[in-house]
Amino acid sequence: MENQYRYFKRDISWLSFNYRVLMESEDDTLPLCERINFMSIYSSNLEEFYKIRVADHKAIVNGAARNDDETLISATELLDEINREVNRQLGERIRIYEQSIIPALRQQHIIFYQDEKVIPEHFDFVRRFFREEIFPFLQPVPVAKDRIVSFLRDNRLYLAVRLSLKEVTAPSSPDSIQHFVIKLPYSKVPRFIELPQIGDNRYIMYIEDIIKANIDNIFPGYDIDCSYCIKISRDADILIDDSANTSEIIEQVKTKIKKRKIGAVCRFVYDRFMPIDFLKYLMDAFHIEENELVPGDRHLNLEDLRKLPELMKEALPVKEMEPMRLSFLNEQESIFRYVEKKDLLLHYPYHSFEHFIHFLYEAVHDPDVSEIMITQYRVAENSAVINTLIAAAQNGKKVTVFVELKARFDEENNLSTATMMESSGINIIYSIPKLKVHAKVALILRNDIYNEEEKGYAYISTGNFNEETATLYADCGLFTCNTEIVSDLHNLFLTLQGKKDTNFKRLLVARFNLIPELNRLIDHEIELVKKRKKGRIILKMNALQDTEMIARLYEASQAGVEIDLIVRGICCLIPGQNYSRNIRITRIVDSYLEHARIWYFGNNENPLLFLGSPDWMRRNLYRRIEAITPVLDHDLKQELIDMLHIQLSDKRKACFVDDQLRNCWKSPTPQKEKIRAQYAFYDYLKRKNEP
Repeated sequence: MENQYRYFKRDISWLSFNYRVLMESEDDTLPLCERINFMSIYSSNLEEFYKIRVADHKAIVNGAARNDDETLISATELLDEINREVNRQLGERIRIYEQSIIPALRQQHIIFYQDEKVIPEHFDFVRRFFREEIFPFLQPVPVAKDRIVSFLRDNRLYLAVRLSLKEVTAPSSPDSIQHFVIKLPYSKVPRFIELPQIGDNRYIMYIEDIIKANIDNIFPGYDIDCSYCIKISRDADILIDDSANTSEIIEQVKTKIKKRKIGAVCRFVYDRFMPIDFLKYLMDAFHIEENELVPGDRHLNLEDLRKLPELMKEALPVKEMEPMRLSFLNEQESIFRYVEKKDLLLHYPYHSFEHFIHFLYEAVHDPDVSEIMITQYRVAENSAVINTLIAAAQNGKKVTVFVELKARFDEENNLSTATMMESSGINIIYSIPKLKVHAKVALILRNDIYNEEEKGYAYISTGNFNEETATLYADCGLFTCNTEIVSDLHNLFLTLQGKKDTNFKRLLVARFNLIPELNRLIDHEIELVKKRKKGRIILKMNALQDTEMIARLYEASQAGVEIDLIVRGICCLIPGQNYSRNIRITRIVDSYLEHARIWYFGNNENPLLFLGSPDWMRRNLYRRIEAITPVLDHDLKQELIDMLHIQLSDKRKACFVDDQLRNCWKSPTPQKEKIRAQYAFYDYLKRKNEP
């Protein structure tokens, strides 16, 4: 069946999503600091994409790795396609930055130097700041092909300088020209320097522009020909032997995270105004391949722009949605008692994450709580969650934490927090060989003195136990005392500890009962259509890539099932084909990162709702432990249905994704549309919370 269908390429689809992020930086109805932040996010996303995905494809091309989904030829072609699309997008980023962001800053009386000559009013300040704050940390390093070549660190900005000695009689001769690189001292000096104010105008200068303005002081006795910024992105994917035991995995993590900064080159970014002969000299010196070149802006590493609103927050105000506390769950009320009577659903960041902390805190001090179990995938530094778990262990509770050491870019943090928890008496379960545990679940067991039995309080979430991302990501989490869900979750934790009985009644768990149940649910909607009833599916997730599940959706569409997909990122399903004519793809990018995974199946007007941790990626469905819970409470089901309908009604920040991977506004004038899903849903929850 699969061969008759077509699919978007995963990485090209991801680039379409990242371009949608960039589109937000051009929306002049947004506060300027938000637009700047979206440009920063776009740049940061692209950096990680090259470090992981492009690095993987290059490894395949170079014979250092093999992938079942890639051949040598297809990987080479894909790299070319990626570079073409990235270069197109970077052209758009340059246009937006130079023609939209910079002029908008000027309208706010914020003048951002862009390689201009320093005006006389700032000359003395720039000279003095350079001499006192920057110059002591500069170490020019000569570059001579095959003789003197320094190591360029990952994602660090360098100033490449071409110059010649003044006393040389023929300065244009090849022998007289010299080359240097200077690492920008980020750890010592901020990227953005605020200059003295003139009238109403505030002035900002990049550190590299201050260095350029004083470059004659770095190289006395030389004529400076030109200088341009460069940077290298290196392979940041650390390969862990999944078949290793726990102690071996720990040692691998400790060893390999140290090597992340010295991985193979995956891109060389350079100022697009650099002369070709200068660029080729650097390519030869640093052994850069043609397909590793990415022309950039005058100023590279625009992910640093995220620091700019903080510097200028007085001039760039933004009104944020204040996370609300549920009126019936103040600090004196017991979440345990509430959940015993009725399931509870929290939506972050609209609801305060403090409610979950309160849930754990209550367990710490309740003398009848015997055990706490929780998974750790990505936690905040100095985490209140971790601190509360440590307090529970010190208070005599049995605390078990499953720590996933293979969470990319969080390996070091997870290992250090696990060590700290273990030293505090917490039972730590580490990574399972050949699997990642991505489930976001917690379970509290409590002795019921009145019924002489053990009562459980389960929490299943779409997001991590991370109070920092809970203010940035749109997620949801369900508290329940449903005995079957509690029993299933307890069974899942026992499974993580090596138990072999994997019978789950209510929870859907990847690699166990998830795929069969998804197929059954889709088949049921198809059968309803065959009986001349309505078939309806709404799937909200971050990514949809698994071709087998996409083929099932194609099949359902052909049968007549109406399908709406709310997919933020990767979506390999192609709409607008004969076999996908009943499928629409909505992509929402707004103030918060849409991160929740919620699935709706019509079930003949008696809808079934599910929420949990997995996207429909092959890795999530087949190579990870994921947990999905049915939502059984009628009121909470309706709340999720209302949320999905609000998101599908958004014509302000929602786009359709078409069959060319274009982000197509749902309205020809999105800025004038009233329904903006994230803000509309916040108002919806606020009304529900009114006493």
